[in-house]
Amino acid sequence: MKTIGVLTSGGDAPGMNAAVRAVVRAALAKNMKVYGIRRGYNGLIYDDLCEMDLRSVSDIIHRGGTVLYTARSPEFKTEEGMQKALQTCQKYGIEGCVVIGGDGSYRGARDLSLRGVPCIGLPGTIDNDIACTEYTIGFDTAMNTAMEMIDRLRDTSQSHERCSVVEVMGRGAGHLALETGIAVGATAILVPEVSYDLDSIIAKMRKTQKSGKKHFIIVVAEGVGHVEELAKKIEEITGIESRATILGHVQRGGNPSLRDRVVASEMGYDAVELLEKGIGNRVVAMRDSKIVDFDIYEALQMTKPFNINLYNIANEISI
Repeated sequence: MKTIGVLTSGGDAPGMNAAVRAVVRAALAKNMKVYGIRRGYNGLIYDDLCEMDLRSVSDIIHRGGTVLYTARSPEFKTEEGMQKALQTCQKYGIEGCVVIGGDGSYRGARDLSLRGVPCIGLPGTIDNDIACTEYTIGFDTAMNTAMEMIDRLRDTSQSHERCSVVEVMGRGAGHLALETGIAVGATAILVPEVSYDLDSIIAKMRKTQKSGKKHFIIVVAEGVGHVEELAKKIEEITGIESRATILGHVQRGGNPSLRDRVVASEMGYDAVELLEKGIGNRVVAMRDSKIVDFDIYEALQMTKPFNINLYNIANEISI
């Protein structure tokens, strides 16, 4: 394989730039030509590419976001859009692609692979919700960002003896909320995977009040939502002043953590190794802290279990 492309797709995640850097430098070391495809699959549809060299990826390993930009591409899901993408690949002689993103990005990689352009998917999402891997690029940074923001909120909650109801990202999965909630000592953690009972939360708050606690943190995954309504109900029932805070996209930004930089670099290098061997239709993953790869069909059919044991631990120690 002489020429490859690399793109970032879907939601941005800290560490994507580290992955792009690893892909470019690993490929150049193997005498491959590398094209950066801008704005996800739209770059292939609209011919938005740039040839990358060693200096193209200088000083990006520490930067959040993605220098290649990102976008969602409904058009790529159509056969017409797919054919435009294939024509662009033919124009530039692209024989394989590295796709950094989530499950939606993987489906695009699968479709390109089926049409003769081998693709390797890398898991880039702060939600850590890709079933085939125990860790996704961006997860560690997002957790640390959320933890820092909630630690700051705790200061003012403690000063005013308030309850802070904080929404973190995670539309369909509560992994980010769970681990962040444990890290900040949240009184309750609400996730899509487990139904919650407001009466039980109120009872826990009252119990901890008797032991002298005067302020509370409740962490809520985006997929549960309704934090304004929840804060209002808590205040009505308990008389404790309660405020809702939605952290939002701040969790996607910022310099990637050491772990995200290292894992992204490992995964990016492994993706190029696979393409060099002419292997496509695979996704790179982490299992037992080791870099592995799976068939993309197998990966898309997997379901990721929620760590209910960790959830139960959180409930027992948050008193």
